[in-house]
This record gives sequence, structure tokens and C-alpha cells, in this order.
Amino acid sequence: MDFPTALVLNAIIAGLLLGGLYAAMSVGVSISFGMLDVVNIAHPGFIILGSYIAYIVNARLGFDPIAVGIVVSPLFFALGMALYRVYYLCFERRGQESLRGLAFFFGILFITEVALILVFGVDYRMVSAAYQDTTMRLGPVDFPMRLVVPFLVAMAMVIGVEIFLTRTFFGRAVLAVAQDSLALRLMGVDTLRVKEFAFALSIATAGMAGVLLVVIQPVQPAIGREYIGLVFAVCVLGGMGSIRGTLVGALILGLAESFTATFAGPSWAPAVSFGILLGTLAFKPSGLFGR
Repeated sequence: MDFPTALVLNAIIAGLLLGGLYAAMSVGVSISFGMLDVVNIAHPGFIILGSYIAYIVNARLGFDPIAVGIVVSPLFFALGMALYRVYYLCFERRGQESLRGLAFFFGILFITEVALILVFGVDYRMVSAAYQDTTMRLGPVDFPMRLVVPFLVAMAMVIGVEIFLTRTFFGRAVLAVAQDSLALRLMGVDTLRVKEFAFALSIATAGMAGVLLVVIQPVQPAIGREYIGLVFAVCVLGGMGSIRGTLVGALILGLAESFTATFAGPSWAPAVSFGILLGTLAFKPSGLFGR
């Protein structure tokens, strides 16, 4: 097989694996922003917080970082419930959730970043796992386990969220509150409780995404800001509130970045990704799977 064909195949595989990470990082934004209309700009901050928790436990106790992520997910869920309760009492209940709510989440992002810098400094940190240095080869295509394992976990999480939202009563209540909150209240459903649960779920997915991120690459506190545009771009590209669209949009951006980095250089990758987003908004403003 000639070299260009092998290069293309490896770019495809790398793009799909990278897209899986982007899907895990963006599914929480699809819930909070796409379904609840909560512009949680601090979402990447919780991703990096998850990375550092995995790093601490892995460095001190040697536990597998993904196992750590599963164990601490309930803690992120509880944090999300508390955070939404504060957001609701201070802003949403008063009808001030637009600009002041955005400032609130920006403050949360800033506090999280500064706290991590004060504790850990600005050095890059990375976890250690048995599979990180392993690469499987199938013909001319490489499958690095440090990307494959997070991809499989990300797919399980995203598909699990999709099944929960479409197959369970509470999940359908989340979808209903996103479409018509007033009608749901008239049916006797506690919409505040539904929103609180959904927002907590979005924070729990952010913590798990942070674990997957630190398995793939080193992190430092300020790196979360690099993903603010990305997670919202994936959410809008896939269609507001569509988990399936989030997955497809993430894979598309992953492939676009991989091909651009391979054939034009890494510096062009973000420009191409956001160019795809702008093109989608120009021809289909609702996104790929938007209603």
C-alpha cells in the first residue's frame, strides 16, 4: 500500500478517535445549553477539574484514571445539583439568567482555574495507565490505546446519555422541559427538580470527559479555555439539544482537524473546524439534527 493511502487511513482513525473525546466533552453542553438554555461557560473548567482529580488519585494511589472518573462521577453530579440551585435562586428565578448568569459561570471558571494554579502551579500534569504506551497495528493503520480506550469510554457515556434521555420517564421529562416548561408544570411535574437533575448530569459528564482528556494528553489549569469555543461549536453544529447530533458533530470536527493537521499543519485545524461550523449555520442554522 502506498504511503498517501496509509496516511489518509491513519488520519481517518485519528480523527474518529479525537471526535469521541470531543463528544464526551460536549454532551454536557448539549444538555445544559441545548436543552436547559443555561449558558454554562464554566463547563471546560469542570472538565479540567476532573482531569486533576484523576491525576491526584493516580499519582498518589496508582489507580487507573478511568476507574477514578467512574467513582467520582457522583461527586460531580452532587456538585452540579448544588451549583444549579445557586444559579436558580440568584438568577433564573428573578429572570436575570441571561447576562448575569453568564457572568456567574465565567466567575466559576475563573475561580476554578485560579484555585488549580495556586495548588498545582502552571506545569503540565499527566496520568499513568498500563495501556497508554501500547499501540495496535492493523495493516498500515495504528490504533494507539491512549486514544482507543478513551474513545470507547466516551462512546459508552454518550450512548448511555442518549438512551437515558429517550427511554426513561425522567429522561423524557428533561426533553419535555426543554420544549415546553409551562406545559410540563401544568401536568404537575416539578420542572425545577428536572432541570436540577439534568444540569447535574451535564456536570457529571464533564468530570468524566476530563479524565479521558488527561489520559490522552497532559493538562494544565488554563487549558480549559481552549475548549470553550469547541464544545459550543459541537453543540451548535450537531443541533441544539440533540445528543445524536452532538456525537455526529464531534466526529465531523475530529475528522476535519485530523485531516487539516496531517496535510496542512496543526495551526490550521481550528480554522477549518470553525469554518465547517459557519458553513453549517449558513445553510442549516438549526444544525445537522436540529428541529
